[in-house]
Amino acid sequence: MERGPDSPIPAQLGTRNRPRRRPAQPPTGHVFRVDRVRGPAWYAKYRLPDGRQVQRKLGPAWTERGRPPAGYYTKRTAEAWLRDVLDEARRGTLPGMVRTGATFADAAAEWLRYVEQERGRKASTIRDYNSVVNVHLLPAFGQESLEKIDADMIESWLAERLREGELSRRSLQKIVVLLNGIFKRARKVWKLTHDPMVDVERLTVPKRTDIEFYSPEEVHALVRAAANRQDAALFLTGALTGLRMGELLALRWRDIDFPAQTLRVTASYTNGKLGTPKSGLGRAVPLVDEVAQALARLGTRKRWAGPDDLVFVGQRGEYLDDSALRRRFKRARDAAGLRPLRFHDLRHTFGSVAIRTVDPRELQEWMGHSDFSTTQIYMHYKPRADAARRLSAAFGGGDEDDAGLTSNRPARTFVSEQ
Repeated sequence: MERGPDSPIPAQLGTRNRPRRRPAQPPTGHVFRVDRVRGPAWYAKYRLPDGRQVQRKLGPAWTERGRPPAGYYTKRTAEAWLRDVLDEARRGTLPGMVRTGATFADAAAEWLRYVEQERGRKASTIRDYNSVVNVHLLPAFGQESLEKIDADMIESWLAERLREGELSRRSLQKIVVLLNGIFKRARKVWKLTHDPMVDVERLTVPKRTDIEFYSPEEVHALVRAAANRQDAALFLTGALTGLRMGELLALRWRDIDFPAQTLRVTASYTNGKLGTPKSGLGRAVPLVDEVAQALARLGTRKRWAGPDDLVFVGQRGEYLDDSALRRRFKRARDAAGLRPLRFHDLRHTFGSVAIRTVDPRELQEWMGHSDFSTTQIYMHYKPRADAARRLSAAFGGGDEDDAGLTSNRPARTFVSEQ
């Protein structure tokens, strides 16, 4: 029977020349010992369901009596290791079973694209992510295939960074969070069977117990040493409202409600781009008299005083340069003879002083903290004089009526033990 060029091809003929896929086979393997000059060692050799054969050195063989030290193997422990591997292979969760053809660099690039284009992260956040990936992660893992990276490899790299003092625990914790995101995305895109970050031990990071900030007297000294009236008002506003630098740079006259004694935070100018505040939400902050007066004086200038103009402005009405502002802050700080704190510590000044008189939840709202745990770093600056008085009364050292502990029972006397 003759067929024309448009005649259908029977299914059995259309698949005749296709390569046959090897049917999946149950994983099998065995362990064996090799005697070498440096000493005997145990090896494992096993076949994966797709037919690939893997041979791996487990470690030195233990030939003495008693329990083997860590890292040494007997035949029984080698066989136990192999059983675990074969069980994972049967479940399809063994690292390396899937050939992705992708490297860690591919996965990092995809994650960066994803968080920028699909998750809509801020430009400043993307720049921070790029910096971590390029400076720390690509040199270590960039050319490794995704399926070969395991928890041991990652933990060894983290431990080495700690030993060398290259990065702090807090910095490494942030990198671990980023790695989690990269591998989570990789599992979805390249169908990885196992996420190595699941088995990475969590880093312990000491909680921050102390912060540095200026006293009100030091803030006034800084303001007096400022290079000009605008910088003086900016430093004062930062210390008495808790606004971040980017929020100060984005502040416009329409955001200041003098009659309501309120300053509204609606935007942030960071790394040359205008965006939302760090929390992603706007907020309102009380405008104390001293700041209101300084801003009112600043508003009497001849130009750049309209509702849509910036409060803290460059010579041509543009945004101030943050690097130049930091330099002017340092010059004013040094001229005033103050401790070498950062511009951001003006924000800590506000939090540490305000907590003395306001409710912590109120302070969280004013500072724009999305998580209350961030506000809690200021809690130990909250006065405890009243608590000490009440506790003293509870132990008989004060007026019991004030403590609400009046009782008809006779007072106890504390007697020291001899």
